[in-house]
Amino acid sequence: MLHAVLRAAEEGHEATPNPVLPEVYDILWSAVCFVIILAFFWKYVLPRVQKLLDERGEAIEGNIAKADEAQRKAEAALEQYTAQLADARIEAGRIRESARDDSKTIVAEAREQALSEAARIAASAQAQIEAERQAALVSLRSDVGTLAIDLASGVIGESLADDAKAQSVVDRFLAELEASEQAAAGGKS
Repeated sequence: MLHAVLRAAEEGHEATPNPVLPEVYDILWSAVCFVIILAFFWKYVLPRVQKLLDERGEAIEGNIAKADEAQRKAEAALEQYTAQLADARIEAGRIRESARDDSKTIVAEAREQALSEAARIAASAQAQIEAERQAALVSLRSDVGTLAIDLASGVIGESLADDAKAQSVVDRFLAELEASEQAAAGGKS
């Protein structure tokens, strides 16, 4: 029985195809289709894909080069801006310093002008005071002389108004009066 089973198994084995191994005609037609598809891809699709990849790579490299150039330009512009900013700060410092110097000069000139104007005004006032003092002295002498002559005329009873001698007497009296005032002022100091 065992022999019968083995023989039946051997006979059945030859009749049943192996499901893992395909038939030769299937392998042959599959190989032909694969070669046709492979040739189509090799001839038409692969060159186009390669061309697209090359163009894309060139575009990326071009964009990288443009980006590098833009970065270099931006760095150069930044350096130029920084240099201009530093120059502007230096110039602003010079302008401020010049303005300070100018303001000091203007203040000094204004002070000098004010002092000279004050000195001029004081000198003018002093001259005016002296002129008014002299005018007052002359007027006072004249008035005192006139009063003295009138008094003397009243005491004597004669008119002394036209007499030159009366005028010299008044002048001498006033000179003696001034001398005594100056002596008194000199003694006090």
